[in-house]
Amino acid sequence: MAKIKGAIVVDTERCKGCNLCVVACPLNVISLAKEVNKKGYNYALQTKEDTCNGCSSCAIVCPDGCISVYKVKVEETK
Repeated sequence: MAKIKGAIVVDTERCKGCNLCVVACPLNVISLAKEVNKKGYNYALQTKEDTCNGCSSCAIVCPDGCISVYKVKVEETK
């Protein structure tokens, strides 16, 4: 059976750092950056590589639609 691997891409310049995606992520993949964007907000970013399962919880709760979720089917090798 194939395994699903996910990844997110955040539009960092539109992100207001509301932290809703960080709270919504069941795998604790997202955190707020220490850096700020041009508007002065700490933006969200994926901090744990290869952990995201592509559930889209973060994108659903994002009030500004800044998060795109991608899913890739990974074939398991025996």
